Amino acid sequence: MSKRDLKKYLGDLTKEQLEEQLIELYEKFAPVKTYYDFVFNPKEDKLLQEAKVKISQEYFPIKKPGAKWRPKAKMRRSVAQKLIKHFMTLGVDSYILADIMLYNIEIAQTFSSQNFIKQELFYKSIFNSFEQAVNFIISNGIFNDFKLRINAVYEETLQQKWKNKYDFEVILDKIDY
Repeated sequence: MSKRDLKKYLGDLTKEQLEEQLIELYEKFAPVKTYYDFVFNPKEDKLLQEAKVKISQEYFPIKKPGAKWRPKAKMRRSVAQKLIKHFMTLGVDSYILADIMLYNIEIAQTFSSQNFIKQELFYKSIFNSFEQAVNFIISNGIFNDFKLRINAVYEETLQQKWKNKYDFEVILDKIDY
């Protein structure tokens, strides 16, 4: 069904029929419920904190009470990427999105400062996140608000002597820094 056909179909419905269909969609499909729950009660700060906790646990998992061992860090970038995509779908404020994008990189750098990471893919993945974050921040016109954090990420790559530190530099050289 095309968008035009959908508009025509919806235009032919009475207000009651339309309300009935929306309520049915709300009850039947979790993404619709999530969307409307967010629209009517955003609580962006709560979403941000929950996302930060999930991302942190990828690098610094919490030992469960009574457990004899602490779980190993999984370092999955995909967890943060799913959260970022979800936030974009909901239409979360660009400042919050930028914050979570940079937080993902910062927590990974904190982890790598305390642990030796031999997988090249980790560094490439964090670079991809950095490039995505910088592009998002610039395209939303909020670069000046995040300039210090972006620079701090770059400086951390230098301090930790990452092999791909020059890739980060290339990104910063492309913009009027």
